[in-house]
Amino acid sequence: MGFTPTEKIWFNGTLVPWHDAKVHVLAHGLHYGTGVFEGMRSYLTAEGAAVFRLDAHLERFFQSAAVYEIAIPYTAQQLTDATLDVVRVNKLENAYLRPIAFFDASTLSVWTKECPVSVAIAGFPSGAYLAGGLETGVRVTVSPVRKFPSNAMPATGKACGQYINSVRAVQDAQRRGFDEAILLNQRGEVSEGSGENIFVVKNGTVMTNDADADILMGVTRATILEIARDLSIPARVQNLTVKDVMSADEVFFSGTAVEVTPVRELDGKIIGDGKPGAITRKIQQTFFEAARGQRPEYRRWLAFATQPVART
Repeated sequence: MGFTPTEKIWFNGTLVPWHDAKVHVLAHGLHYGTGVFEGMRSYLTAEGAAVFRLDAHLERFFQSAAVYEIAIPYTAQQLTDATLDVVRVNKLENAYLRPIAFFDASTLSVWTKECPVSVAIAGFPSGAYLAGGLETGVRVTVSPVRKFPSNAMPATGKACGQYINSVRAVQDAQRRGFDEAILLNQRGEVSEGSGENIFVVKNGTVMTNDADADILMGVTRATILEIARDLSIPARVQNLTVKDVMSADEVFFSGTAVEVTPVRELDGKIIGDGKPGAITRKIQQTFFEAARGQRPEYRRWLAFATQPVART
């Protein structure tokens, strides 16, 4: 997911030129990973650009910050306004948005009590995260890199430093010719992708795992479970094994970046008939219709940038 510079980034309360959104090299978050972030998308609808599940993403943003005692110096409403401002001022349509809060420069001690907190929101036009994956599916591998346990770092928090675990896994996968990695937890169960939750479909039932598998509780994951319920597709939350994935009729990833991306192969084993399955396609279609404002029943998931926001 490369990016094309846009005009403005919201940085500590102000829209600044892209190239002026700078951080000191001694920022605590740069050295120790002490920051939290979100990934969000806007989609072009008939009423203009809208951010998908903005409220749920900001709720998790604040929850992640609380885990690491990062006191975000703005309210959720202020960050809502700022996000929509970023979409508007940059004339974004289908775009990726990245809010981040981190401990800034003050000390290189491990403790953070002297560090100010900086907050930024950037956005840029974006397409598919895994090229071609939405249409044809991706090839994945079980990574030799294990997911960190939540009693070491809470997997339910979306913290900057935690992602070095994912970086190692996807570097290994791509070096070996795969598109993505599946990480196992310390018990050898399926956890998640490097930046995605995982779903399997077996005998018409959609299954995914839960927090006790050391996963990030994805906003898109919750969206998929709700869509499955509304489509009367049986869904179950349970622990998953590699065997469950290998023997599944269908497998797909979910996440803001990957959206709903089918998995067609795991370590050389073809999943189903090697093509995106019918249930995956149905969920994927409904997801995109909701995100693009084509499903009135899911309008509550959209924050329209074309509508003025109430200032506080």
